[in-house]
Amino acid sequence: MFSQLWDLLIAFARASNLGFGGGPAVVPLIQIEVVERYHWMTNSEFTDALAVGNTLPGPIATKLAAYVGYQEAGWLGAVVANIGVVLPTALAVVLLARFLMKYSNSPVLKGMLKGVRPVVVVLIAQTAFEMGKGSFPNLTTWGIALATVASLYWLKLHPAIIILVSMVFGLIVFR
Repeated sequence: MFSQLWDLLIAFARASNLGFGGGPAVVPLIQIEVVERYHWMTNSEFTDALAVGNTLPGPIATKLAAYVGYQEAGWLGAVVANIGVVLPTALAVVLLARFLMKYSNSPVLKGMLKGVRPVVVVLIAQTAFEMGKGSFPNLTTWGIALATVASLYWLKLHPAIIILVSMVFGLIVFR
């Protein structure tokens, strides 16, 4: 049990600390840990967990940590995985706050941030591509995707509304 909890702590701490940009940028790193390194889930299961997590409020990293941790080691696993996500980053922010505020206008720091942004975007795109491979098995799912794009960009609907409507649609159509 200790080994399993240690693996959860390390996996989520590693993903969280290397997930520069937070939020969606950490998802590919969590996917690598959960699917490829530890084999706690398949890619399809991870995609489902991410979909469920995105329907709930709050940061995606903590929701995924809770889900995976609970699946692997119950409530203690959920707590340990979330400690791995939150604690190292929180400590780093507290310890580096003065430094970051002092050098926030530094051309060196600004240059470093500009250099890492494209990497974050590619990591997110790569995760979307990997998840998308199994998410569009038929024309109906492609129709949902196109309707989502139209709803977001042309109708300007809130994503929560789109998610709820798609869940009801899925309940009716994919039973």
